[in-house]
Amino acid sequence: MLHEVVGFLVKTIGGMGYPGIVVLMALESSFFPFPSEVVIPPAGYLAARGEMSLWAVILAGIVGSLIGAVFNYWLAMRFGRPLFERYGRYLLISHSSLEKADRFFEEHGHISTLVGRLLPGIRQYISLPAGLTRMDFGLFCIFTTLGAGMWVAVLALLGFWFGRNQEMLLPYLHRATIGAVALSILLVGGYLWWRRRRGEA
Repeated sequence: MLHEVVGFLVKTIGGMGYPGIVVLMALESSFFPFPSEVVIPPAGYLAARGEMSLWAVILAGIVGSLIGAVFNYWLAMRFGRPLFERYGRYLLISHSSLEKADRFFEEHGHISTLVGRLLPGIRQYISLPAGLTRMDFGLFCIFTTLGAGMWVAVLALLGFWFGRNQEMLLPYLHRATIGAVALSILLVGGYLWWRRRRGEA
């Protein structure tokens, strides 16, 4: 089944080219349950065959991820914030809770966004609290790009090296996910250590 899906995506991406990667990754980065693990590796495989550029695949994946993240950010900021301010008390979310969330993302939004983009099941939704708390948009884009860039690059390289062999690709995808979680833990630990050294923890 997976082999058929990957084959379909290879043909689809090959036909749509880089705009197809941008569109699919924008969907993956928004609300649609469309995992990047089935988009970027096939594109990396096409790069290994000389049909695409590896660097352009990575760039297209990053651009698509950023577009989807910005859409979620705008959606949460435009509709979520007024909704919570008006009806939050019915959900046991007070105005002071929103203010605390604002302060948290003002101080820690950069590391939260970066780490969130690396974690499975969270990367699609970290943009929502960022938008809800009106995190600085420039910082949001920078750290979204950094986090998405690392993940997209890993997936593209795995597809480049192992894309033709699904039996080898799947274990490495699993290891890449574990590695992303481990890196996230190290980043958070390093961030907390840095703040403690500065006397801000």
